[in-house]
Amino acid sequence: MTLRELEYLVALARYRHFGRAAEACCVSQPTLSTQLKKLETELGMQLVERSSTGVLLTPFGLATAERARRILVEVQHIKDAAQIGRDPESGTVRLGIFPTLGPYLLPSIMLRYAERFPSLQLFLIEEKSPNLVTRLHDGDIDVALLALPMDDDQLTCEFLFEEPFLFAVPSGHPLANRTRITMEDICEQELLLLEDGHCLRDQALDVCSLSGAVEQPAFRAASLETLRHMVGAGLGVTLLPQLATAGGKSASDMLRLVPFVDPAPSRRIALVWRKSSARTGLYRAMAELFRQVADDLLHGPVADPALRRSEAAQDRPAA
Repeated sequence: MTLRELEYLVALARYRHFGRAAEACCVSQPTLSTQLKKLETELGMQLVERSSTGVLLTPFGLATAERARRILVEVQHIKDAAQIGRDPESGTVRLGIFPTLGPYLLPSIMLRYAERFPSLQLFLIEEKSPNLVTRLHDGDIDVALLALPMDDDQLTCEFLFEEPFLFAVPSGHPLANRTRITMEDICEQELLLLEDGHCLRDQALDVCSLSGAVEQPAFRAASLETLRHMVGAGLGVTLLPQLATAGGKSASDMLRLVPFVDPAPSRRIALVWRKSSARTGLYRAMAELFRQVADDLLHGPVADPALRRSEAAQDRPAA
């Protein structure tokens, strides 16, 4: 029995598909299948039920996969402890991030990451939040950027920043030229939202429940960019996180961004890792860098004219 065979079994338990499991393990499908058959022969027990309709793990296979997952996590902890002994800020880190944050934060992080951690290689994995939590537990990734709250006693959360939401409307919308709006202003508005599985969808639904807004029932988007273009085309309104509007990404004659009065609806982002990890010191150092980058992005110059007008109005002395 080898660790590699256990890795194959854990991957098959996760994906329930030989091809996808093989791809995740960076091997061919015949190699993965052959090694699992070898493991079954050694154990004298069937792990996998193979059929034309798919892959099922036997009860023994499921139990063995769970034990294998715990073994692989502990092996990674041994490797981490050894890395700390050699050089705590070298080696590799596998960082997970969810799709409605990654494209807007990671480029700025990477510009400064190599300078702060020159000997630390970063592997990036972008997936929806529930998958990232599962992969953290399974030891597939080391650390992840996730939205709070995170109710999991096996994970440590280091708060990074709070990101306000902006109300995105077509240029002809009645609220388009407002400098600030309240939650009451969006009461009964029908919001375009993301599909199930995105944490941003859940956060937007929370805003809906507090404000009296509702979901537009006929459409669910797969990405923020789809939402942005739908609003720009005059097909609805939505909420966009502020980082997704930086750098002119939302500057458009057809789309306006309207900030909320304080306290604005927002999402809170944290860096999350396993409590059992030996690299807590490194992850806290990474968290500090991420916190600085996000602070620069959130409080630097804004691209959208609506936000500039709002800030100018706030700074204008009273008559």
